[in-house]
Amino acid sequence: MKKIIIFLLLAGCGFQPMYSQRDTDIYVAPISGINGIDLRNDLNAKFGGVRDANAAYTLDVTLHAPITQYKALESTGDATWQEVIMTADYTLLAGDQKIVSGTESASESYTFVRYLVAANASYNNAIQNTIGVLADKIGTRVIAETYKYEQNNNASDKE
Repeated sequence: MKKIIIFLLLAGCGFQPMYSQRDTDIYVAPISGINGIDLRNDLNAKFGGVRDANAAYTLDVTLHAPITQYKALESTGDATWQEVIMTADYTLLAGDQKIVSGTESASESYTFVRYLVAANASYNNAIQNTIGVLADKIGTRVIAETYKYEQNNNASDKE
């Protein structure tokens, strides 16, 4: 019942979701490295598909190498948990005009075991999860900034 009331209140106030019926014409420039390819693919999927370099907006991303830290140690000194941290710097351009730039980071903990195959699988899963979180953070910020930029341009065109 509460959800219906909230929906009705939002429907009457002129609320419009940022994602509704918008074509995000954003070109994601190539990002170096295997993890960069995965991040670019995730961002393109978030923006509705691959665009060419003639798109209205260009997103440049620099993905830094993952950093791993020990999170838990046994009494013998062996690590049982590790954390992988990834950081990405990004800049959003509309033509030659910089709209926004920033840095996002994400982390994921994973089990570190003695068996090489299992340890590599845990690490790779943590990397993929972290890349997904980075894509969500960057993508949400970029979509919000393009929306704000378009609103400001539409308001100045009406004057």
